[in-house]
Amino acid sequence: MIKRFLNDESGATAIEYGLIAALISVAIITAATTMGTKLAGTFSKVSNQLK
Repeated sequence: MIKRFLNDESGATAIEYGLIAALISVAIITAATTMGTKLAGTFSKVSNQLK
């Protein structure tokens, strides 16, 4: 039973999937924040041109 427990890698796989999901989430949040900032600047420029 102890030998089987030590050889079980299913927990490690779950942790790896969790880390990959966290990394992808960080990348998406960073991209969305950057895009939002650029969009805000573009809308600001358009607004100023319309005045």
